[in-house]
Amino acid sequence: MAEAERIIGTPDTPEAAGAEPEQSDEKATDAGSERPRGRRRIAVLFGVAAFAYVLDLVSKMIVVAKLEHHPPIEIIGDWLKFEAIRNAGAAFGFGEAFTVIFTVIAAAVIVVIARLARKLYSLPWAIALGLLLGGALGNLTDRIFRSPGVFEGAVVDFIAPKHFAVFNLADSAIVCGGILIVLLSFKGLDPDGTVHKD
Repeated sequence: MAEAERIIGTPDTPEAAGAEPEQSDEKATDAGSERPRGRRRIAVLFGVAAFAYVLDLVSKMIVVAKLEHHPPIEIIGDWLKFEAIRNAGAAFGFGEAFTVIFTVIAAAVIVVIARLARKLYSLPWAIALGLLLGGALGNLTDRIFRSPGVFEGAVVDFIAPKHFAVFNLADSAIVCGGILIVLLSFKGLDPDGTVHKD
């Protein structure tokens, strides 16, 4: 009997019979659990991006309709004002001579984040990248659709702290996302959820 089992390849012990399938099932379960977790992180990324983008877009529409060509509104005395400014440069008014270059950079950032999303398994990274994506989309929308022309449009800024550059909510989202990415990098947390130590 044992000789016949050996010839046809049938294992003669329950342990041998079940070892390989159990291992395969375990790997399949792990892979299956990773996919939903990755999809949830991607949903968070695009959810945060959509929230930041819509908030920025609505705020700019209100500023253009209610504040542009009007005196600034004091929020905290002269320390913080709402003042409509058209900015052809980068965030916080820098580099006004390079509007097209900043437009290309913003588009490239969006493409990189979209590609990185496929390997995203970290919730903090999803939030950080979502803020970056929403902010970049917000300012890119201005670059494309506002005057003086396509890809040369001036961004609407309106938050004006005393002794500081005027900025908008998209700039704030980009800065907050960047700071969070720096902190995550210092902690050794990668976008795929793994932790490394230098």
